[in-house]
Amino acid sequence: MHPLHELTLADLRRRTSVKWTLHEPDVLPAFVAEMDVPLAEPVAQALSEAVALGDTGYPKAGTYAQALASFAADRWGWQLDPASTLDVADVMVGIEEVLRLHDAPDAPVILNPPVYPPFYDAVAHVGRSRVEVPLGAAGRLDLDGLATAFARHPGAAYLLCSPHNPTAVVHTREELSTVARLAAEHGVRVVVDEIHAPLAPVAGEPDAFVPYLSVEGTDDAYAVLSASKAFNLAGLKAAVVVGGAATAAERSAVLEIVSHGPSHLGTLAHTTALRDGRDWLDALRADLRANRKLLEALVDEHLPSARLVAGPGTYTAWLDLRAYDVGDDPAVRLLEQGRVALGPGPTFGGTSRVGDGRARLTYATPPDVLREIVTRLASALP
Repeated sequence: MHPLHELTLADLRRRTSVKWTLHEPDVLPAFVAEMDVPLAEPVAQALSEAVALGDTGYPKAGTYAQALASFAADRWGWQLDPASTLDVADVMVGIEEVLRLHDAPDAPVILNPPVYPPFYDAVAHVGRSRVEVPLGAAGRLDLDGLATAFARHPGAAYLLCSPHNPTAVVHTREELSTVARLAAEHGVRVVVDEIHAPLAPVAGEPDAFVPYLSVEGTDDAYAVLSASKAFNLAGLKAAVVVGGAATAAERSAVLEIVSHGPSHLGTLAHTTALRDGRDWLDALRADLRANRKLLEALVDEHLPSARLVAGPGTYTAWLDLRAYDVGDDPAVRLLEQGRVALGPGPTFGGTSRVGDGRARLTYATPPDVLREIVTRLASALP
């Protein structure tokens, strides 16, 4: 089973999602976190059977959380209590709902650019200001910078991406423990986006993913998870908010209408994926490891002056192209001259401008397509 080898470029161009329709047909898209794979067979079968039965009503609450708890115990050794969860439409909706629960509406939200651009929109949407603590040079958390920011803004919220998007760095238990200690010391509420976690190395493997709520001292924190990225289910919306042990009263105040966001088919697809799609996921993870090695070799060969950060946490890579002197947003030139669409670096960098001269590349695509992407990038650079 090799999910990344099963579809041809001709197959992919028949898709109608934004990845394959935003740009002209000659453009190779690598800008959005969407994979070029078929659905896992158990998911496809469950959806087909539901449609054949006309089983398109309302979802049953709690089924997603139970499947997630089983997956978390198996993959990460995390004993997640389904009773500590909320069903939400997607991860960003869950993050916004949790930020609204924070009893400090005038306190800022601390972020680590470069980071997923909707983080900035979410903070603005809930009416909060932001404080930026950029990642360190190796793409890891700047713990000294966080200590300073937490001390300057006691009572703030901290929105953490784990594994990190776009660098795919997996935060260590030691790093997360330091975050938890600092947060407790300064009364900072931690909210963690763990949407890419199912793609990361599992317990017992190098660079294994560590659920934030499995770390000591995180009882007042929240994590938001979804099978969306790992199983390519962005079009079937569903996600789960998990609260620490001290968040029960807050969670009980969330209006029931929030749980109406996920659809029945979305919940069915995600639940089936987590329960029955683990073999498929392992095959995918193997393909992604191979593609990551291929990408590193291709960049070394064709883009020797570029700097690549591509951790094992997901299928996004952060490409530093400043050495080629192609301006603040190299994605513009690469689209026009190379006919490759990358994620524009400045949208990830915030006011800190740590995205200038950089771009995000999604490499969850067939290897021959990945080779063509890098070849085209090289042809467009001086």
